[in-house]
Amino acid sequence: MKTVTRYLLFQVFSVFALSWITLYAQDSTFIRGHYTKHEYMIPMRDSVRLFTAVYIPKDTAENHPIIMTRTPYSCSPYGEDRYPSNARNQRRAYFHEDYIVVYQDVRGRFMSEGGFENVRPYLEQKKSKKDIDETTDTYDTVDWLVKNIPHNNGHVGISGISYPGFYSSMGAIDAHPAVKAVSPQAPVSQWMGGDDFFHNGALLLPHAFDFFSSFGKPRPMPTTEPSPRFNHGTPDGYKFFLELGPLPNADAKYFMGSVPFWDEIMQHGMWDSLWAARDILPHLRNIRPATMFVGGWFDTENLYGALHSYAAVERSTPNHFNALVMGPWSHSQWAANDGGALGDIQWGSYTSFYYTDSIEVPFFDYFLREKGKPKKFGAAVFETGANRWRFLDSWPPKNVEPKEIYLNGHGKLAFDPPRDESAHDEYISDPTKPVPYTNEITQWYNPAFMDEDQRFAERRPDVLAYQTDVLQSDVTFAGPITVILYGSSSGTDCDWIVKLIDVFPDDTADPEPNPRRVRMGGCEMLVRGDVLRGKFRNSLSTPEPITPNKVTRFEYQLQDVFHTFKKAHRIMVQIQSTWFPMIDRNPGRFVDIYHAKESDFQKTIQRVFRSARYCTHLRINVLQ
Repeated sequence: MKTVTRYLLFQVFSVFALSWITLYAQDSTFIRGHYTKHEYMIPMRDSVRLFTAVYIPKDTAENHPIIMTRTPYSCSPYGEDRYPSNARNQRRAYFHEDYIVVYQDVRGRFMSEGGFENVRPYLEQKKSKKDIDETTDTYDTVDWLVKNIPHNNGHVGISGISYPGFYSSMGAIDAHPAVKAVSPQAPVSQWMGGDDFFHNGALLLPHAFDFFSSFGKPRPMPTTEPSPRFNHGTPDGYKFFLELGPLPNADAKYFMGSVPFWDEIMQHGMWDSLWAARDILPHLRNIRPATMFVGGWFDTENLYGALHSYAAVERSTPNHFNALVMGPWSHSQWAANDGGALGDIQWGSYTSFYYTDSIEVPFFDYFLREKGKPKKFGAAVFETGANRWRFLDSWPPKNVEPKEIYLNGHGKLAFDPPRDESAHDEYISDPTKPVPYTNEITQWYNPAFMDEDQRFAERRPDVLAYQTDVLQSDVTFAGPITVILYGSSSGTDCDWIVKLIDVFPDDTADPEPNPRRVRMGGCEMLVRGDVLRGKFRNSLSTPEPITPNKVTRFEYQLQDVFHTFKKAHRIMVQIQSTWFPMIDRNPGRFVDIYHAKESDFQKTIQRVFRSARYCTHLRINVLQ
């Protein structure tokens, strides 16, 4: 009966989605008919001019709020007679709500003047007009807009996703008085700490390689043309990056000095002043505009940024309207499609449409138009597994019980600690045959790998798996997960990848329709997974070798989850030492990986301990 009910609800949402898509179809024709486009070179305090596209409603019966995105990815199409042919979900909504819509190329990108700097550091002290950062460029742009764009109501909202999310966060710092609301979405916050290219000291190889191979190259003069995408010569990213070999080969074979920030990464493989200067989190304080941070539970790029930026404002700016939204999305999915599914996992509703219409637009309407009231919540979070939205006072929720879940013998996982005096499991980790992070053939990375069926990995001899007995009732994990792993390696460095997995019952029904012929019975849905590079176990700034074959405590935090393991499911933990090519290969030796040679790579014997003394476990919070 429950299955029939869910199916009927999904059909209702399908009709709604079809109507929504039809309503907002033909974006270019609609925008051209209802808006006038202007392009401006807006002067900054240091006389550099930034290219800005402004779409003004033809309806002049009332004044309109401004919604602005600052981007390094181009505010195309260029030309006052050219209009967007496919506005993304949110911007489409604002065009239909008669907002003044503004896009700006940030300093040094595309048609804007000046020099570009990746994640330009915030300047605390500004002594002259030459002291600029992204807060000053945002302030100067807003000041010009409210003074020069006709029929604006003097209220400005700022929003953007990913890198534009970083610029949105910067716009909330030292904000112009006209800026009333800001929504940084999947915002870059701390590149070395946990966003985009580094997780706990390990490099996310395809992210860094593919991103910088076509982004941020020196630009002789303003241009409307993006850099060409890198040609891998194969659709198989696993094959490409394995054949690439050690990281220095990237520049030797392909970049040849043409990608300056890649070279900087290679020289700054640990936390230092370069990364500290680009950490926005300490500066998210005394925020004046209302803020709403948005992220996706399955965003491998900027999940960290959404959660930690929200938390930074919560800590530093009390009695401030600050909210968090977390949906069941991969990176920027809420703006790209209906959000009804990720990979083979369906959510039973069109989560992106619901978010846009019921959460984001009401947020800006209230603070920029004084229209209606946004939902009262500290955190609007989608509970995966149960597949429903929950509106909570804060995140993480307070009504949780801390618990530990332990590795036991015979592949068992239990809430009771092991009793064996001495016990471990082991495997051989071979960097020439690393465990793939996805079962798909993909060139950059598979956005759906964060909830992908892990049966392909469990069958490998270099992956350990532990699972509970069948659950007798629902169990909901809410908040961060801490890994406490007691392990040893025959090498002097290694990686530990720990994955939390929801194992479906064998009789779980397949989706309908099912064009991919997915088999959900026994599916091992990845809920959360992350890596720790062993030499950074105590500090990201001070790497330390591992003593070979000595039991060592490794502790690190997986990002937050909000997931219900349903009755009749099982909870599984998988442990491995490679996750390729998502994570670059660890040679198994204590070396500078960014200057490693082929001869540095070696097989290692990895042991995971599960005894009374050395009890590997996860520290979790169970919702009450």
